[in-house]
Amino acid sequence: MDLEGEIISAIFELISIQDPWEVHNRDANAEIIALIIQISYVSSLLCEYAIPESELMLLITQTISIYNSMDLDSQPEPLRKLISFIAKKADLDNHIDPLLEQDLEVLPLFGKTLSLEPELELVSLIRRIISLVISMDPKWKKLISLCPQVAVRLEKGKLQVDKEFLWGTNYKLCCFPLFWLKFRSTGEDASHFFCRGCNGKNHNESNKAPVEIKHPLHPRHSLRLALLQKSHETRQCYCCDESLQELFYYCSACDYGMNISCVEKPPVFSLDHSKWHEHTLALFPRQSPFACSLCSLTHTSCPFYVCPPCDFVAHQRCISLPRLIRISRHPHRISFTHSFGQGDWSCCVCRRKIDNDYGGYSCIKDGCSYVAHSKCATQKNVWDGQELEGIPEEDEEVEPPFVSIGDGIIKHFSHQHHPLRLDENTGRDYDVNKVCQACVMPIYSGNLYSCMQCKYILHDKCADLPRKMHHPIHPHMLTLKGGSQGLVEHSVDPCSACPWKCKAGFFYECEKPDKDDYLFRLHVQCATVSEPLVHKSHKHSLFLTSKPGEQRRCSVCKKLEKYSTKETFNCIECDYFALCFGCATLPQEVRYEHDKHMLTLSYGEETSTMTYWCEICEQKLDPKERFYTCGEYCCVTLHIECLLGQDLYEKPGSSWISFSFNGAKICVQSNNHHMTRPSCSYCKKRCPHKIVLESSGSKFCSTSCVGCFLSKKVNTAGHRQYVQRMGYEDYEFSAMT
Repeated sequence: MDLEGEIISAIFELISIQDPWEVHNRDANAEIIALIIQISYVSSLLCEYAIPESELMLLITQTISIYNSMDLDSQPEPLRKLISFIAKKADLDNHIDPLLEQDLEVLPLFGKTLSLEPELELVSLIRRIISLVISMDPKWKKLISLCPQVAVRLEKGKLQVDKEFLWGTNYKLCCFPLFWLKFRSTGEDASHFFCRGCNGKNHNESNKAPVEIKHPLHPRHSLRLALLQKSHETRQCYCCDESLQELFYYCSACDYGMNISCVEKPPVFSLDHSKWHEHTLALFPRQSPFACSLCSLTHTSCPFYVCPPCDFVAHQRCISLPRLIRISRHPHRISFTHSFGQGDWSCCVCRRKIDNDYGGYSCIKDGCSYVAHSKCATQKNVWDGQELEGIPEEDEEVEPPFVSIGDGIIKHFSHQHHPLRLDENTGRDYDVNKVCQACVMPIYSGNLYSCMQCKYILHDKCADLPRKMHHPIHPHMLTLKGGSQGLVEHSVDPCSACPWKCKAGFFYECEKPDKDDYLFRLHVQCATVSEPLVHKSHKHSLFLTSKPGEQRRCSVCKKLEKYSTKETFNCIECDYFALCFGCATLPQEVRYEHDKHMLTLSYGEETSTMTYWCEICEQKLDPKERFYTCGEYCCVTLHIECLLGQDLYEKPGSSWISFSFNGAKICVQSNNHHMTRPSCSYCKKRCPHKIVLESSGSKFCSTSCVGCFLSKKVNTAGHRQYVQRMGYEDYEFSAMT
């Protein structure tokens, strides 16, 4: 049994944990606690066995001896609390509970303990053990310390010097290797680190990266090592397609930024690329607004190569453009062409004019006139990144959603245990409790399929939804799912395009998770709305022209929501009008159980002086806002939320498990619209909508209320508020954010 090797391995695992301060890294505390318990336990075993002495063994023995001789009651409060807490966790037979509020207090306790003056002998020995273990690994020994001298921030896409970079504190917790910000220049192993606590002052044993350099790709000015203050904006590195990292090299005169990994790569001064040009291309390092022959853009955000005799110019990024691809906006493959024929061509992605003399993509099918700009066709929201040149095209076989087993009788994939019969009765009475199981909307009129043995109902159009589809806002194939299975994460299962959750009805899902392990999902409403969109809210047709990461405020609801796609339907004539998916899919016509007519969605009356009242809540309506109204002289007016509810596409009887809140089960129930309507356990108001949510006996009027209530019980907020609450209000948190 190699106990010493096990300790070394556990210490390396501990100090290699990535970003324990980050809000999204909720498992870091539990992992830290588990590793500390493991190291403590193995260290005690190490002292019991007659193992040959080594320098590490001597330090561990000395540390355990001091610990065993300590009078815990006489120790400083942070150390006493820390030891007591870890001991309690260790008593649970090494079982680590899910992240709870008290677990989040571990980092502040570490910080206070490490910051005690004079430094405790126990802490000093632990530091020596960590330093010794690091010295055993050549990779850690070679880590280069980054010590930026300037801080910058992003404002409207431009880098601005924020302040000369001076630390206001020497915070010893952040000097611990666990809390270093680690960077990788090449490969998977870290090559550089940045100490948030001292900015390298306490790490003289490590080599320091230069704070100012000259680089062949930017010979005119020096580049300074800079810290990028965090913001919601991002900016690409000059040399690669990656976003600028938290530390990078920066030229303030040229608004120029380059990642450390790109700085360390030797530039390629010339290259032969017969795919794009017959002559050798030479690197042109100066930032000049030449139009790229491959993409037609004149931006200076990356290096480019030139062939002066041929007047050929190519961005470094464009040289890697694919020759043959398939995008989500078009059913056929499209191939690169160096120029377009005569005529007026418009890009079918951004809807802007194409310059015929420059490169782009066109459909390979005869008679198909689909064309796109090079950059538009290769956006990450429409192209999956696969080069198809040399790969034969295969027909995609998609299983039908149902099989006909008789005259008007089908067997649907979502309800295979019972057959469904076509109902063509257009004069049926409206029943508010009958909803389509796919779109979770009431049955107003038209044909439907109903189960011959139970109450399962589908609109005929919903029954015919394809099992697989490509959608314009996502590059991968989407698969139709027949309702959630319940075991999904409360915070990450909304539709990727609108605010409502994919819980009860059908939705389309991508089977390839993104880098954050999130799955792309679309309600059937969002999946079946596409461009060009003719919508009552605007006089022109609307198109999906958003660039990746671009976010526009919806011109109807005025919201700037942070859905995963950030896509909106945009007007290419007005340029200012944008419509979010939530507003685009809101029903234009609905029924109200106390009115025999269809109600239509009114988009407000700017000049109206009339007073309107909602029939349900009996409160005033703002005539300038959207509301439902009857156009048959009934004078019925209703708030949208009062009629449809706050949470669309939920139905009574469905439920799900929320892993964010320790596995709490949340059930959807029908609301009792009488005097006994329940009170919400969070907002304390009567639940006014058609459904209520129930969890552990408590009732809630919306998913937002149940989320706020449960988050109080299991507080998974970021570490920052706990550090401040534990007495570090004066700590300079800009060093960590």
